Amino acid sequence: MDEIDEIVQEFLVESHENLDQLDRDLVALEREPGSRDLLGSIFRTIHTIKGTSGFLAFGKLEAVTHVGENLLARLRDGKMSMTPQTTDVLLAMVDTVRDLLATIEQQGNEGDPDVSAVVEAITALLEGKEPAPAVEVLPEAVVEAVAAAAVPVPEPVAQAAPVVEHVDEPAARRSVADSSIRVDVDLLDNLMQLVGELVLTRNQIVRQAGDQQEVELTRSAQRLNLIASELQEGVMKTRMQPIDNLWSKLPRVVRDLGAHCGKQVSLTMVGKETELDRTLLEAVKDPLTHLVRNAVDHGLEVPEDRIAAGKAAEGVLTLRAYHQGGQVVVEVSDDGAGIDSDRVAAKAIERGLRTQAQVAQMSPADVLQLIFVPGFSTAAAVTNVSGRGVGMDVVKTNIEGIGGTIEVESVLGRGTTCRLRIPLTLAIVPALTVECAGDRYAIPQVSLLELVALDADRAANAVEDVNGASVYRLRGALLPLVRLADVLGVESDRSDGHVLIAVLQADGKRFGLVIDRVLSTEEIVVKPLGSQLKAIGTYSGATILGDGRVALILDVQALARRVLNTDALDQDEDSADDARATVSESLRLLVAGLGENRKVAIPLSSVTRLENFDRSAVERIGNREVVQYRGGILPVVRLNNYYGVMSDRDGDELVVVIYTVGDRSVAMVVDQIVDIVDEAAEFHDEVTDHGVLGSTLVRDRIVEVLDVRAAILSADPTFYADHEVQPELLEAM
Repeated sequence: MDEIDEIVQEFLVESHENLDQLDRDLVALEREPGSRDLLGSIFRTIHTIKGTSGFLAFGKLEAVTHVGENLLARLRDGKMSMTPQTTDVLLAMVDTVRDLLATIEQQGNEGDPDVSAVVEAITALLEGKEPAPAVEVLPEAVVEAVAAAAVPVPEPVAQAAPVVEHVDEPAARRSVADSSIRVDVDLLDNLMQLVGELVLTRNQIVRQAGDQQEVELTRSAQRLNLIASELQEGVMKTRMQPIDNLWSKLPRVVRDLGAHCGKQVSLTMVGKETELDRTLLEAVKDPLTHLVRNAVDHGLEVPEDRIAAGKAAEGVLTLRAYHQGGQVVVEVSDDGAGIDSDRVAAKAIERGLRTQAQVAQMSPADVLQLIFVPGFSTAAAVTNVSGRGVGMDVVKTNIEGIGGTIEVESVLGRGTTCRLRIPLTLAIVPALTVECAGDRYAIPQVSLLELVALDADRAANAVEDVNGASVYRLRGALLPLVRLADVLGVESDRSDGHVLIAVLQADGKRFGLVIDRVLSTEEIVVKPLGSQLKAIGTYSGATILGDGRVALILDVQALARRVLNTDALDQDEDSADDARATVSESLRLLVAGLGENRKVAIPLSSVTRLENFDRSAVERIGNREVVQYRGGILPVVRLNNYYGVMSDRDGDELVVVIYTVGDRSVAMVVDQIVDIVDEAAEFHDEVTDHGVLGSTLVRDRIVEVLDVRAAILSADPTFYADHEVQPELLEAM
């Protein structure tokens, strides 16, 4: 057969190895008939083959091994003694099993061989009878094997040709047992290190060949490049293993822990076939186990509390693994009580880990990251099972130690998700080398989306400021910018006004890294950093470039967390208060485009955040449209419908302006973000209309100013019910 079921194939490989060992053990047992170790080993092997045969419905194989197991049990228990006849029938059993395995491999089933002779011979021994002499005859497979191993008798030359032609077909075929070998892991690790050094040397030779004009050298360098790449890919494949190898032990952990805690837990595993480098697999074993134990111990509620909260008595724990952007993402999710971010913040202040002012400036996601601070815990009592915070700092340290990140999302009362993002491999990664202030840095290409180059004139107008954060409008979406020179505390040597932006993605969010210049792309070998450099938190490693110079590898995820506020476009409350006080003097506006070439201006004080939503994310409750956002449900206002104009926007994404007052938000859908005006603008209220407070002059064009309050009330009449003071800036005008 062309394809063998994966389980059957593994059974065949393991059984062939076991049979070879059985041959040796049975011969040794004949010399040492009283060896209990040999008898025990032989019994366990036959028992394993018998059990798996029954599971896979191989009846004949099960029948042969079953009677063989009975005979071995008698020998092991001392009820029978080893004799030459006993050895003969056991070896005959092994040969019969080998024949059956060969038939299964070729046909996918056992076929129709007669195994009754071996079964009857073993049964006769068990009953104290003489076995039939037919069993002494070697099976056909053994005869062929002996003949193949014998020294051939010289034949006339004329007879040689047919023999050579006949040998071609068997030589081209390879059995399942011969298709795999066991290799020591240390050997693979050493081989990977050698391939890494080869890649470094390859990079240097390719660069040197490119600087010279020798055709033959260039050809040889290209050939070396190809061979090194293929070798690297092959070695990498030998190190990849499915994550199921790690997950296979977790059902027992969940079962035992659930029983210990008095909880009913259902475990679901999705993506068990996702592959990961074996070194990384070992590195995430303990952190993943700790997260699973935490989810059962602290995340899921006891049945009584779940029923009281309107949930099923049985909690659900989900493990999910998938590839995304050159990384492996592993999620541990529970539908439990969730993490109270307010309680986390209070505990951090109580323990002196953060000040009140620091916590006030933190986003909800940043607050949840506090559970990874050493010694942090919100548990009322520390258990001997786990503790959220007890060991969570080790989890984060271990994950970040292999170049990964860990994120926490939690909705109070609905559950928690811990998401691990792990590189596919640590050894060799493709990277973009860039320069800043004369120094070289490497950016892993898994985080790189695109490069944007702006000339001086365009940069002067296109790079804008929103609430103190630099942004660039990339195809209608605002892209927060981070200047690498500012992060590193150096002076950029770019003085021509040009701006070069590397568009990166980290933790599911995009941002632009402003660099001085791009050098090249090449595969780099990641070298670990010393403790001092690692403590900086900006670099994930170092590498040696093709010209022999050392370059530091930027840690994009850590860079984003450290420098880029994930709510970079969020409204700063203090600046909003200042804006309210000076609204009569100037307006800061966001200009949005609607259908039919209509544009409206929205005061930036009303803009909390800009988002892109999938159209499928919009749901209906009665006659209203809503969308789930950050654990809440937001009413949706389509400004096109509000103004009675047709939308010009196609595609699967909606451009959304989020407006928040107190603890309530609303999503206003527009066609596009046209402009952001930060300079003084004069407001005119002489001419008003439906949904229009007045007008203002933007870039020498008259633009209508949206009546935000009226638009929101059209979607949610109760939106302002809990707020005595209306936050709309233009309300008093």
